[in-house]
Amino acid sequence: MLLTATHSEQDPIEGRIPGNKGIWAGILSEMTEFALLFVVYFIARAHFPQAFHEGPLQLSLFAGTFNTVLMISGSYFVANAVIAIRQNRPEVSLRWLVLVLFAACGYFVTKYFEFRWNVSQGITGRTGIFFTVYYYLTFTHMVHVGWGIMGLLWVMARTKAGAYIPTEHEGMEAFASYWHATDLVWLIIFPLLYLLR
Repeated sequence: MLLTATHSEQDPIEGRIPGNKGIWAGILSEMTEFALLFVVYFIARAHFPQAFHEGPLQLSLFAGTFNTVLMISGSYFVANAVIAIRQNRPEVSLRWLVLVLFAACGYFVTKYFEFRWNVSQGITGRTGIFFTVYYYLTFTHMVHVGWGIMGLLWVMARTKAGAYIPTEHEGMEAFASYWHATDLVWLIIFPLLYLLR
């Protein structure tokens, strides 16, 4: 009998795009929206270089860094959730998704205290052009994280109900793709607003 290597049904098909067309249309819309906001950022920076030099010095680098750690951690957790479901370990997958939820909620809590600290320092959207751009970018990103949390809760419910199996977990992959895209946007926002002088 001739034995040949076959592709495991639990492994992702090579070259297949994860998720579905709908989520990628959403991700394209998200990326287009932020691309326009980044264009605004660079135009404003070109016209007001001093404001964009001084602005980051007035923000909480700790808050920005901590949120970066949370976003990266969330991406790591969701990747492990997908791996676990591919290995037919839904309970483990759900535990990873709970960690994603903690990271996402931690992001919101950190943003809340960061904004409170900003206001106590007299930093609002009307303080100057840098802070107008800062609030637009960070608030828009917060909205996308909020949508991600809603998607995450749905995926968690579906995982708990046993809806995902190694050969059919498109919904979880779609959420993971969205979360990674939102994380990628933050990894651009963080250096532009908190580090670049």
